[in-house]
Amino acid sequence: MPAPRRVIAGLTLLLFATTACGSETKSEVAGLELWTRSTPASAEVYKKVIAAYTAKTGVKVTYVPIYENFENKIQEAAAARDLPDVVINDVSLLGTGLSQGLITPVDRAGIAGAGDTLDRAWNQARAADGKYYGVPFSTQAVATFIRKDWREKLGRDVPRTWAELDALAKAFQNDDPDGNGKDDTYGMLVPASTERGYTAWWASSYLWQGGGDFLTESGGRFTPAIDQPKSVEAVKWMQDLFCEDKVVVPGALTLITDDAHPFFETGKAGVYLTGPWMMGRFDKSLGKDKYEVIASPAGPAGQGVLGEGENIYLMAGSKLGPQQKRLAEFLISPEGQRIGMNTDQPNPVVRLPVNTTVDVVAERKDERWETIKEIYRDNGRLFPQVPNWTPLRQQAAETLNSIFANCGADVQAELTRLAGSFKTELARQKAG
Repeated sequence: MPAPRRVIAGLTLLLFATTACGSETKSEVAGLELWTRSTPASAEVYKKVIAAYTAKTGVKVTYVPIYENFENKIQEAAAARDLPDVVINDVSLLGTGLSQGLITPVDRAGIAGAGDTLDRAWNQARAADGKYYGVPFSTQAVATFIRKDWREKLGRDVPRTWAELDALAKAFQNDDPDGNGKDDTYGMLVPASTERGYTAWWASSYLWQGGGDFLTESGGRFTPAIDQPKSVEAVKWMQDLFCEDKVVVPGALTLITDDAHPFFETGKAGVYLTGPWMMGRFDKSLGKDKYEVIASPAGPAGQGVLGEGENIYLMAGSKLGPQQKRLAEFLISPEGQRIGMNTDQPNPVVRLPVNTTVDVVAERKDERWETIKEIYRDNGRLFPQVPNWTPLRQQAAETLNSIFANCGADVQAELTRLAGSFKTELARQKAG
């Protein structure tokens, strides 16, 4: 039997079937434990998914939703040699988990339902060695959210280019779009804190749209691209949003996403590059009719945006290998995916389904999800698939944050230093 499980601050929920579902399930070892990074709202959806799994299989699942300090909780569990059996988390766990031996490889061909799983989604579960260390569960791409009522009041068109986006942000900043006669609105909301690399997360889409990149890859080896001319120009354009145009909300350089959202929903900022998971919240707090969700306006190199998602990780040390796999198979099944897209909750845990037999618009009954699907399909990009992207992302975040904070910064010099740091880290990871 597995070691007794921990209880984390009242977060544990034990879900089980009231009746057994056959002799096969009766004989199985109980006690499968699942962790997710979840808000209370998204945890409610996961509870429904798990309840359906338990009803179908008779297998008990201890569910632990964690939002704050998720990475620290994983590290604490690893140190105690008491990892959960399964974790659902974003792509960031892949590199760290693999480098520390926390996650196990996945035989893609051996996963029931893998043939119906979006081939592109598997890329987010593939490590630099070409092997899979997770099963894709959900995908998404970031989009540009705009205060539609403000835009229409000012007689502006939907922006299609960087220049038009910049002009709209300036109008939101300067032309009293809410009509209250006060100078209390801002053009653009930017969660640019260095915490968990937020600055790099936000900047990545604009970097790619400008024709730049963090790294370039050839033959499985990576070299810095962050100091190349197109990257420098893209970063200068972003710096101007903070410095020359001054259209960014105050305090942006210390904003994490949770603290950023209220600027948009309370009428303080008019443009927000964020994920589709925010639509449910903004529909309720702001009103669906007051904002629009569009593909990011094109930069010099197009409309590339961050497009990734969440994976199901089968954690190392578990004695419940068959049940780990069975839970993953249920989660990517049409039933698991549909419950994860739960239309009764504003916070779906499956944003774009990875199962190709499930139609996001038919399930969500919201055409905006077709827009997100098209953005992901046509312009979604992953961060560089180095062995461990996390330390590189953090280095990028700290340099970019410093550049945006210092309007006199020599962008080329700062990015050249960042490229040097990248080289050192790539050498350490044997990827340069």
